[in-house]
Amino acid sequence: MTQTRASRKRTPRRLLTAAAAVACVAALQLTGIPGAIAGDDTTAEDPAATQDAGDVQAEQVYVAEFLAECTFSHRLPDDPIVFPNLPGASHMHSFFGSTVTDAHTNLADLQAGGTTCDPLVDLSAYWVPTLYADGEAVEPQSATFYYLGEGVNPDVTARIEPFPQGLKILAGDALAGPDDPVISRWSCLHAGHVAPSHDFVECPPGSALESYLDFPQCWNGTDLDSADHKSHMAYPVAGECPSTHPVPVPKLRQVLRYPVTGDPSRFELASGPGYTMHADFFNAWPEDELERRVRDCLNVVVKCGADGTPS
Repeated sequence: MTQTRASRKRTPRRLLTAAAAVACVAALQLTGIPGAIAGDDTTAEDPAATQDAGDVQAEQVYVAEFLAECTFSHRLPDDPIVFPNLPGASHMHSFFGSTVTDAHTNLADLQAGGTTCDPLVDLSAYWVPTLYADGEAVEPQSATFYYLGEGVNPDVTARIEPFPQGLKILAGDALAGPDDPVISRWSCLHAGHVAPSHDFVECPPGSALESYLDFPQCWNGTDLDSADHKSHMAYPVAGECPSTHPVPVPKLRQVLRYPVTGDPSRFELASGPGYTMHADFFNAWPEDELERRVRDCLNVVVKCGADGTPS
Protein backbone atom coordinates (compact mmCIF):
# COMPACT_ATOMS: atom_id res chain seq x y z
CA MET A 1 0.00 0.00 0.00
CA THR A 2 1.42 3.37 -0.92
CA GLN A 3 1.00 6.60 0.96
CA THR A 4 0.46 9.93 -0.79
CA ARG A 5 -0.34 13.40 0.44
CA ALA A 6 -2.51 15.72 -1.64
CA SER A 7 -1.46 18.96 0.01
CA ARG A 8 0.61 21.56 -1.90
CA LYS A 9 4.02 22.38 -0.48
CA ARG A 10 4.43 25.95 0.64
CA THR A 11 7.43 28.10 1.42
CA PRO A 12 8.31 27.54 5.09
CA ARG A 13 7.10 30.32 7.37
CA ARG A 14 8.75 31.66 10.46
CA LEU A 15 7.11 30.73 13.71
CA LEU A 16 4.41 33.03 15.00
CA THR A 17 4.73 34.90 18.24
CA ALA A 18 2.62 33.43 21.02
CA ALA A 19 0.09 36.25 20.79
CA ALA A 20 -0.26 35.91 17.03
CA ALA A 21 -0.54 32.16 17.32
CA VAL A 22 -3.51 32.15 19.64
CA ALA A 23 -5.23 34.78 17.52
CA CYS A 24 -4.79 32.59 14.45
CA VAL A 25 -6.33 29.59 16.19
CA ALA A 26 -9.36 31.65 17.12
CA ALA A 27 -9.74 32.73 13.51
CA LEU A 28 -9.32 29.14 12.27
CA GLN A 29 -12.10 27.83 14.48
CA LEU A 30 -14.51 30.42 13.11
CA THR A 31 -13.74 30.02 9.41
CA GLY A 32 -15.50 26.72 8.84
CA ILE A 33 -12.31 25.09 7.57
CA PRO A 34 -13.07 21.38 7.17
CA GLY A 35 -12.53 19.46 10.38
CA ALA A 36 -11.62 22.57 12.38
CA ILE A 37 -14.16 21.82 15.09
CA ALA A 38 -14.43 18.48 16.88
CA GLY A 39 -17.38 16.47 15.65
CA ASP A 40 -17.74 18.45 12.39
CA ASP A 41 -18.94 16.12 9.65
CA THR A 42 -17.58 18.28 6.81
CA THR A 43 -15.59 16.18 4.35
CA ALA A 44 -12.44 17.29 2.55
CA GLU A 45 -9.71 15.60 0.56
CA ASP A 46 -7.27 16.54 3.35
CA PRO A 47 -9.17 17.15 6.61
CA ALA A 48 -6.41 19.25 8.11
CA ALA A 49 -5.51 21.23 5.00
CA THR A 50 -6.78 24.70 4.17
CA GLN A 51 -8.45 25.74 0.92
CA ASP A 52 -6.25 28.59 -0.36
CA ALA A 53 -7.25 31.00 -3.11
CA GLY A 54 -3.68 32.15 -3.66
CA ASP A 55 -0.31 32.68 -2.04
CA VAL A 56 -1.40 35.84 -0.24
CA GLN A 57 -4.39 34.13 1.34
CA ALA A 58 -2.27 31.07 2.17
CA GLU A 59 0.01 33.23 4.27
CA GLN A 60 -3.01 34.41 6.28
CA VAL A 61 -4.15 30.92 7.32
CA TYR A 62 -2.36 28.81 9.92
CA VAL A 63 -2.94 25.22 11.00
CA ALA A 64 -1.47 23.59 14.09
CA GLU A 65 -0.48 20.20 12.68
CA PHE A 66 2.12 17.53 12.24
CA LEU A 67 1.46 13.99 11.01
CA ALA A 68 2.54 10.41 10.54
CA GLU A 69 1.65 8.35 7.48
CA CYS A 70 1.73 4.67 8.33
CA THR A 71 1.12 1.78 5.98
CA PHE A 72 -0.68 -1.44 6.94
CA SER A 73 1.55 -3.82 8.86
CA HIS A 74 -0.41 -6.96 9.80
CA ARG A 75 -3.71 -8.45 10.99
CA LEU A 76 -4.32 -10.32 14.24
CA PRO A 77 -7.30 -11.08 16.49
CA ASP A 78 -5.33 -9.36 19.29
CA ASP A 79 -5.70 -6.19 21.34
CA PRO A 80 -2.86 -5.41 23.80
CA ILE A 81 -4.93 -2.68 25.49
CA VAL A 82 -8.36 -4.29 25.96
CA PHE A 83 -7.19 -7.94 26.03
CA PRO A 84 -3.54 -7.83 27.12
CA ASN A 85 -1.71 -11.17 27.07
CA LEU A 86 -4.77 -12.92 25.59
CA PRO A 87 -3.92 -13.76 21.97
CA GLY A 88 -6.99 -14.46 19.84
CA ALA A 89 -9.40 -12.92 22.37
CA SER A 90 -10.38 -9.99 20.18
CA HIS A 91 -12.12 -9.56 16.86
CA MET A 92 -9.75 -9.09 13.93
CA HIS A 93 -7.67 -5.91 13.95
CA SER A 94 -5.60 -4.24 11.26
CA PHE A 95 -2.36 -2.81 12.67
CA PHE A 96 -0.37 0.19 11.45
CA GLY A 97 2.91 1.66 12.61
CA SER A 98 4.69 -0.79 14.89
CA THR A 99 5.45 -4.06 13.16
CA VAL A 100 5.59 -6.08 16.40
CA THR A 101 2.20 -5.34 17.94
CA ASP A 102 0.37 -8.35 19.34
CA ALA A 103 -1.51 -9.32 22.49
CA HIS A 104 1.67 -9.26 24.60
CA THR A 105 3.07 -5.92 23.42
CA ASN A 106 4.40 -3.43 25.97
CA LEU A 107 6.22 -0.12 25.60
CA ALA A 108 9.67 -1.72 25.54
CA ASP A 109 8.56 -3.98 22.68
CA LEU A 110 7.43 -0.98 20.63
CA GLN A 111 10.64 0.92 21.33
CA ALA A 112 12.73 -2.04 20.16
CA GLY A 113 10.60 -2.84 17.11
CA GLY A 114 10.24 -1.53 13.59
CA THR A 115 7.62 0.74 12.08
CA THR A 116 5.74 1.32 8.84
CA CYS A 117 5.43 5.03 9.59
CA ASP A 118 6.87 8.09 7.95
CA PRO A 119 8.57 9.42 10.06
CA LEU A 120 10.54 6.36 11.12
CA VAL A 121 10.96 7.80 14.61
CA ASP A 122 7.26 7.13 15.28
CA LEU A 123 7.34 3.66 16.84
CA SER A 124 3.75 3.91 18.08
CA ALA A 125 1.10 1.28 17.44
CA TYR A 126 -2.24 2.12 15.83
CA TRP A 127 -5.03 -0.39 15.15
CA VAL A 128 -8.64 -0.60 13.99
CA PRO A 129 -11.21 -3.35 13.37
CA THR A 130 -10.60 -4.92 9.98
CA LEU A 131 -12.96 -3.90 7.17
CA TYR A 132 -14.54 -6.63 5.04
CA ALA A 133 -16.11 -6.25 1.59
CA ASP A 134 -18.14 -9.24 0.43
CA GLY A 135 -16.51 -11.22 3.22
CA GLU A 136 -12.94 -10.44 2.12
CA ALA A 137 -10.57 -8.36 4.26
CA VAL A 138 -9.75 -4.95 2.77
CA GLU A 139 -6.90 -2.79 4.03
CA PRO A 140 -6.66 1.00 3.60
CA GLN A 141 -4.83 2.38 0.60
CA SER A 142 -3.62 5.12 2.95
CA ALA A 143 -3.60 5.71 6.70
CA THR A 144 -2.75 9.18 7.96
CA PHE A 145 -2.54 10.16 11.61
CA TYR A 146 -2.81 13.91 12.12
CA TYR A 147 -1.62 15.45 15.39
CA LEU A 148 -3.59 18.67 15.71
CA GLY A 149 -3.86 21.71 17.94
CA GLU A 150 -7.50 22.36 17.09
CA GLY A 151 -10.77 21.73 18.92
CA VAL A 152 -9.80 23.80 21.96
CA ASN A 153 -9.55 27.50 22.75
CA PRO A 154 -6.38 29.34 21.66
CA ASP A 155 -4.90 29.57 25.15
CA VAL A 156 -5.33 25.80 25.52
CA THR A 157 -3.56 25.19 22.20
CA ALA A 158 -0.60 27.19 23.50
CA ARG A 159 -0.45 24.85 26.53
CA ILE A 160 -0.66 21.49 24.71
CA GLU A 161 1.81 18.97 26.13
CA PRO A 162 3.30 15.88 24.45
CA PHE A 163 1.77 12.49 25.16
CA PRO A 164 3.69 10.67 27.88
CA GLN A 165 5.43 7.55 26.65
CA GLY A 166 3.25 4.50 27.07
CA LEU A 167 -0.05 6.41 27.01
CA LYS A 168 -2.91 4.28 25.68
CA ILE A 169 -5.97 5.91 24.12
CA LEU A 170 -9.19 4.49 22.67
CA ALA A 171 -11.66 6.32 20.43
CA GLY A 172 -15.06 5.19 19.19
CA ASP A 173 -17.25 2.38 20.50
CA ALA A 174 -17.10 -1.22 19.30
CA LEU A 175 -20.45 -1.87 21.01
CA ALA A 176 -22.31 1.15 19.62
CA GLY A 177 -25.90 0.75 18.49
CA PRO A 178 -27.56 2.45 15.51
CA ASP A 179 -29.07 5.20 17.68
CA ASP A 180 -26.07 5.81 19.94
CA PRO A 181 -24.06 9.03 19.60
CA VAL A 182 -20.76 8.21 17.91
CA ILE A 183 -17.80 10.31 16.86
CA SER A 184 -16.61 8.30 13.87
CA ARG A 185 -17.83 9.18 10.39
CA TRP A 186 -17.64 7.78 6.86
CA SER A 187 -17.39 9.74 3.62
CA CYS A 188 -16.09 9.47 0.04
CA LEU A 189 -12.82 10.75 -1.37
CA HIS A 190 -13.34 13.36 -4.12
CA ALA A 191 -17.12 13.01 -3.78
CA GLY A 192 -18.28 15.84 -1.55
CA HIS A 193 -21.85 15.46 -2.81
CA VAL A 194 -22.13 12.24 -0.77
CA ALA A 195 -23.21 13.28 2.72
CA PRO A 196 -21.01 11.93 5.54
CA SER A 197 -22.59 9.37 7.83
CA HIS A 198 -21.85 7.43 10.99
CA ASP A 199 -22.50 4.26 8.98
CA PHE A 200 -21.06 3.19 5.64
CA VAL A 201 -21.87 5.37 2.61
CA GLU A 202 -22.13 4.56 -1.09
CA CYS A 203 -19.15 6.00 -2.92
CA PRO A 204 -19.12 6.44 -6.71
CA PRO A 205 -16.63 4.70 -9.01
CA GLY A 206 -13.20 6.33 -8.95
CA SER A 207 -13.63 7.37 -5.33
CA ALA A 208 -12.64 5.63 -2.10
CA LEU A 209 -14.39 4.99 1.19
CA GLU A 210 -13.01 7.23 3.94
CA SER A 211 -13.09 6.80 7.72
CA TYR A 212 -12.48 9.76 10.05
CA LEU A 213 -12.03 9.39 13.80
CA ASP A 214 -10.89 11.92 16.42
CA PHE A 215 -9.32 10.77 19.69
CA PRO A 216 -9.91 12.56 23.03
CA GLN A 217 -7.37 15.29 23.73
CA CYS A 218 -7.59 15.94 27.47
CA TRP A 219 -5.58 13.77 29.89
CA ASN A 220 -5.99 13.40 33.66
CA GLY A 221 -2.25 13.97 34.03
CA THR A 222 -1.67 10.80 36.02
CA ASP A 223 -2.69 7.53 34.38
CA LEU A 224 -1.37 5.93 31.20
CA ASP A 225 -4.47 3.72 31.09
CA SER A 226 -7.65 3.10 33.10
CA ALA A 227 -9.89 0.17 33.95
CA ASP A 228 -12.27 0.91 31.07
CA HIS A 229 -9.36 2.22 28.93
CA LYS A 230 -11.21 5.52 28.47
CA SER A 231 -11.68 7.26 31.83
CA HIS A 232 -8.14 8.69 31.95
CA MET A 233 -8.95 10.70 28.80
CA ALA A 234 -11.75 13.13 27.93
CA TYR A 235 -12.97 15.31 25.09
CA PRO A 236 -12.94 19.10 25.60
CA VAL A 237 -16.11 20.93 26.55
CA ALA A 238 -16.67 24.40 25.06
CA GLY A 239 -13.04 24.49 23.98
CA GLU A 240 -11.66 23.74 27.45
CA CYS A 241 -10.31 20.59 29.07
CA PRO A 242 -12.47 19.62 32.06
CA SER A 243 -11.03 20.05 35.56
CA THR A 244 -10.87 16.26 35.93
CA HIS A 245 -8.65 16.05 32.84
CA PRO A 246 -6.67 19.31 32.93
CA VAL A 247 -3.76 18.43 30.64
CA PRO A 248 -4.29 19.22 26.93
CA VAL A 249 -2.47 16.84 24.58
CA PRO A 250 -2.44 16.69 20.76
CA LYS A 251 -5.74 15.90 19.08
CA LEU A 252 -5.06 12.70 17.16
CA ARG A 253 -7.16 12.39 14.02
CA GLN A 254 -7.13 9.11 12.11
CA VAL A 255 -7.99 9.21 8.40
CA LEU A 256 -8.23 5.90 6.55
CA ARG A 257 -9.04 5.53 2.85
CA TYR A 258 -10.21 2.15 1.63
CA PRO A 259 -10.13 1.14 -2.08
CA VAL A 260 -13.80 0.15 -2.15
CA THR A 261 -16.90 1.81 -3.59
CA GLY A 262 -20.51 0.97 -4.33
CA ASP A 263 -23.27 -0.68 -2.32
CA PRO A 264 -22.49 -0.18 1.40
CA SER A 265 -24.42 -3.34 2.31
CA ARG A 266 -21.33 -5.20 1.07
CA PHE A 267 -19.22 -3.76 3.90
CA GLU A 268 -18.77 -4.87 7.48
CA LEU A 269 -16.24 -4.19 10.21
CA ALA A 270 -14.89 -7.01 12.35
CA SER A 271 -16.80 -5.27 15.16
CA GLY A 272 -20.03 -4.92 13.15
CA PRO A 273 -21.70 -2.04 11.26
CA GLY A 274 -19.90 1.15 10.30
CA TYR A 275 -20.96 2.99 13.45
CA THR A 276 -18.91 0.53 15.54
CA MET A 277 -15.69 1.96 14.07
CA HIS A 278 -13.14 2.48 16.83
CA ALA A 279 -9.39 2.76 17.12
CA ASP A 280 -6.53 2.27 19.56
CA PHE A 281 -3.29 4.22 20.01
CA PHE A 282 -0.27 3.12 22.05
CA ASN A 283 2.26 5.96 22.19
CA ALA A 284 5.93 5.14 21.62
CA TRP A 285 7.21 8.41 20.13
CA PRO A 286 10.69 9.32 21.41
CA GLU A 287 10.17 12.02 24.03
CA ASP A 288 12.45 14.59 22.41
CA GLU A 289 10.94 14.17 18.93
CA LEU A 290 7.37 14.50 20.15
CA GLU A 291 8.21 17.45 22.40
CA ARG A 292 9.86 19.27 19.47
CA ARG A 293 6.85 18.79 17.23
CA VAL A 294 4.39 19.95 19.88
CA ARG A 295 6.51 23.03 20.63
CA ASP A 296 7.37 23.99 17.05
CA CYS A 297 4.10 23.04 15.31
CA LEU A 298 1.14 22.92 17.68
CA ASN A 299 1.83 25.46 20.43
CA VAL A 300 2.67 28.17 17.90
CA VAL A 301 0.11 27.13 15.27
CA VAL A 302 2.32 26.04 12.38
CA LYS A 303 1.53 23.42 9.72
CA CYS A 304 4.33 20.84 9.72
CA GLY A 305 5.01 17.75 7.67
CA ALA A 306 5.98 14.25 8.73
CA ASP A 307 9.48 15.45 9.56
CA GLY A 308 8.11 17.91 12.08
CA THR A 309 9.23 21.03 10.25
CA PRO A 310 7.04 23.75 8.65
CA SER A 311 5.62 22.64 5.30
